[in-house]
Amino acid sequence: MPLDSRMDMQADPARDAVVLELRRLDPGAQSTGQVLRDTFDQLYDGVRTQRYRWDQLFKTEKTHFGTLIEINLQRQFKYADGRKLDYSISGHEVDAKYSQSVGGWMLPPEAVGELCMVITASDARSKFSLGVVRASENLLNGGSNRDAKRTLSAAGRSAIKWLQKDADLPPNTLLQMPAEDVTAVLAAGAGTSRVSELFRRTVGQVVGRAAVATAAAQLDVTRRVRGGQSGSRDPLASEGIVILGGAYDWQRDAARQLGLPVPRRTEYVAGYVSPPSAGGNGRVAHGPTGILLSAATAETRKGFSPAWYGERRGRA
Repeated sequence: MPLDSRMDMQADPARDAVVLELRRLDPGAQSTGQVLRDTFDQLYDGVRTQRYRWDQLFKTEKTHFGTLIEINLQRQFKYADGRKLDYSISGHEVDAKYSQSVGGWMLPPEAVGELCMVITASDARSKFSLGVVRASENLLNGGSNRDAKRTLSAAGRSAIKWLQKDADLPPNTLLQMPAEDVTAVLAAGAGTSRVSELFRRTVGQVVGRAAVATAAAQLDVTRRVRGGQSGSRDPLASEGIVILGGAYDWQRDAARQLGLPVPRRTEYVAGYVSPPSAGGNGRVAHGPTGILLSAATAETRKGFSPAWYGERRGRA
């Protein structure tokens, strides 16, 4: 999403210094998006609860989300502690505030006149926004809650220096699947069977690690993906479905070669394949042992030897 290009109403060198440092630390804000994704998944705790939607959380858990975001952003970017606010960035005090919607940030009395990092995210829309604003008295609404916290006025919202506005949030795989597909996945039997069903129903789509963990109901998702009796790769190979993970260069290369979306480090993608044939479409993926696979469709896929994956001890 292009950065906000509107002229600032008032010069603020401290704000601009903070914005510049945030851009330096996270060009494109991909790491910020991943922190938000991981925080949603942390709160859902799908491994233990099989939850994957915001509306499945308790009210107290939703309230805790903002605190988790503040903590996880500081862990990721190593922000120094502020003296009176959350962070010190480029030598300036910054308060971090999260809200589910633009304008919903509740600013405490100690943040009045100070710089605020304002964040929103929608898991349902897979979008997030990140900006910096000075919470000047003339940019705040007059009313407050019982804790004397106030919100930005319309002028205050217009004064936000956006680093990202409606940027792409790494998607929540289960949330974006049809409800009947999620039900089928979670009812598919033991952990490996659930993971296999997840990949059957998401061929050609990037699947996040959290979705695999939720389906498997265990943290060691590689065990449920990799080959052998406990993994999904071998049974799905017999159905002409390959599973590729973003943690290995050769598997990302294979995804490109097959015309599939390329998974990132904590993601997977499944695709229809078959052993090479004279009538193939020209897309061929090389396994680590030199065995080849051709891209296929649901109608033309054929089973292949799991030996295509090569040595898979501990590898997913």
